[in-house]
Amino acid sequence: MTDIVSILKNALHEDLGSGGDITSAAIFDVQEHGGAVIRSKQAGVLSGATLIKPLFELVDPSVKTGIYCADGDALEAGKTICEISGPIRAVLAGERTILNLLQHLSGIATMTAKMVDSLKGTKCRLLDTRKTTAGLRALEKAAVLHGGGSNHRFGLYDMILIKDTHVKRCGGVEEALRKAFLWRAGKKEPLIEVEVQSVNEFIEALALSPDRIMLDNMTLEDIEICVNKRNTIASKTELEASGNITPVTISAIAAAGVDFISCGSITHSAPALDINLVMV
Repeated sequence: MTDIVSILKNALHEDLGSGGDITSAAIFDVQEHGGAVIRSKQAGVLSGATLIKPLFELVDPSVKTGIYCADGDALEAGKTICEISGPIRAVLAGERTILNLLQHLSGIATMTAKMVDSLKGTKCRLLDTRKTTAGLRALEKAAVLHGGGSNHRFGLYDMILIKDTHVKRCGGVEEALRKAFLWRAGKKEPLIEVEVQSVNEFIEALALSPDRIMLDNMTLEDIEICVNKRNTIASKTELEASGNITPVTISAIAAAGVDFISCGSITHSAPALDINLVMV
């Protein structure tokens, strides 16, 4: 919770600075109270509801919030997410910050849900990536979960992921994997994944049985070849497809038999969900 509070404090400071909302201070007396509702103006999936109460408490502990929806809930146009009451200055001071967060995070959850829906009937799970907004990774990855997706590694510290840059510098897939296994020293964790960009690189990686192999920007035909070889040679090695995943291509890739599909666009390019605050 400490990290979330820190994120909210930074977000509020960005908007309020040291002077606060000078427009509301000029127009409303400090004693004036009022209410507001936050509503969704379009259908989608909610994320960020748990931020509403702590954010307004940071602005002014006397602000009251009534939350009617939970993270992960389906929203329809006109759905009331929460009611807020308290000093008008405080309500308006937190308005833009909470809407920015709700719109952005709900957009991620909504896009994730649409992509996950395309995986129905397969064993494949949708993963996020590290392509997140600086400082908001925890919230954005939570939004992916609210949309029905799954989280990949959170950072460089919790999983070994050998990318093409490592492979090129190291002199090949086999050498990079050999060093990773040596570093892990016989333990089962952290997981070791290696990115490959061709069937030949895949065969080289599969021979060493890493925990997971990422098939990066491969054609559907090559993905199918890799799946068949994995099923025959090393069935316990997981396969992850990545690279330019779209709602159009995701179903066919999942049907090819990979275990995971990772998609950066669900966090870095999700359109904001239209959510507003109205004074009542």
